[in-house]
Amino acid sequence: MAKEKKTKEKTKDKKDEKKVLTLPLLSPRVTEKASMLSEGNIYTFNVHRNANKSEVAKAVFASFKVKPTRVNILSIKKKAVKVRGKIGVRGGGRKAVVYLKKGDKIEFV
Repeated sequence: MAKEKKTKEKTKDKKDEKKVLTLPLLSPRVTEKASMLSEGNIYTFNVHRNANKSEVAKAVFASFKVKPTRVNILSIKKKAVKVRGKIGVRGGGRKAVVYLKKGDKIEFV
């Protein structure tokens, strides 16, 4: 009976671990520049504000089963915008640039 409980806990832990690993990646960054870079095995993602390079690399591997060769993280500044005469702020964030080996690809469906 004790063995059955342990196996259930292990499978639950694996699911939780995958959720934690993919947490830093918010979404792929879809821009004209990003699509041009993807032809050269360079992909960009919007990432969590507190994410670091090693977390992003682990998240890419957990999500897409591809090991990145290099990861750069850049901060995106907030920008002032005017809407109907009122001044507001368009939020910033962070983006990660992920470099892959030749032959490796990430498919977004």
